[in-house]
Amino acid sequence: MAQPINVSFEFFPPKTEEMEKNLWEAVARLAPLTPNFVSVTYGSGGSTRERTHSTVRRLVTETALIPAAHLTCVAATKTEIDAVIQSYRDAGVRHIVALRGDPTEGVAAKYAPHPGGYQNAADLVAGIKRIADIEVSVSAYPEKHPDSPTVEADLDMLAAKVDAGATRAITQFFFENDKYFRYLDRVRARGIDVPVVPGILPVQNFKQTKSFAARCGASVPDWLAERFDGLDDDAATRKLIAAAVAAEQVTDLVDRGVTDFHFYTMNRADLVYAVCHLLGLRPEAKEAA
Repeated sequence: MAQPINVSFEFFPPKTEEMEKNLWEAVARLAPLTPNFVSVTYGSGGSTRERTHSTVRRLVTETALIPAAHLTCVAATKTEIDAVIQSYRDAGVRHIVALRGDPTEGVAAKYAPHPGGYQNAADLVAGIKRIADIEVSVSAYPEKHPDSPTVEADLDMLAAKVDAGATRAITQFFFENDKYFRYLDRVRARGIDVPVVPGILPVQNFKQTKSFAARCGASVPDWLAERFDGLDDDAATRKLIAAAVAAEQVTDLVDRGVTDFHFYTMNRADLVYAVCHLLGLRPEAKEAA
């Protein structure tokens, strides 16, 4: 008998009224698929802190979804971050995605810990677990974090995060599944046994995706570029190609034994919903009154 498929969705806090509308439309569309949790990102240098808080609070109070709030180490003291953890706990949040975060100057800048802050993501995980009995997920990088000197150093950091109390790793997005499985082999060989959930990015906009990938150390294969070639002014066909690419990727992962997926939604539901449908997920039927 096939294993059940589990999904989670990532959203980002909106900056404008229109973005707010898009976000909650996406949440409403995807919520009936009963994800394990939905995560809400935290901007570079904590720049979206208040918007993240308000989005998470609304998820807690207005939906049946389980929110996972992102939290970073950047540009804040331990005291400030501890207050955020406590406020999440008090708001009913029981899951945090703990990340080092990007420098306030942007991803190209060199990261430096705040003098009075948490040093890295492993240190942050330990801080969260010290304050509250909260589930902690962390990030993982099939193609190595851009700042890591070596793959081994990257694995050392993942091991440190797990040793500090993290119980799940979510990967950076990738487009070639062999990279994920090679990485998973290295993780297991290192003695790390937590779930390593593949992060899936359905390509809403190829140019944006390519730029995003360059900043976060994910490769964009030539075959993917070729599929979108010549479609800059043809959004309808781009969407069809994007759905096909994402469907191929997740179907292959399922065929190779993967049962958990984390989708980077970009606050848009259509492609993610379609891929989840292909995975066999259906909206839970409303109980008869």
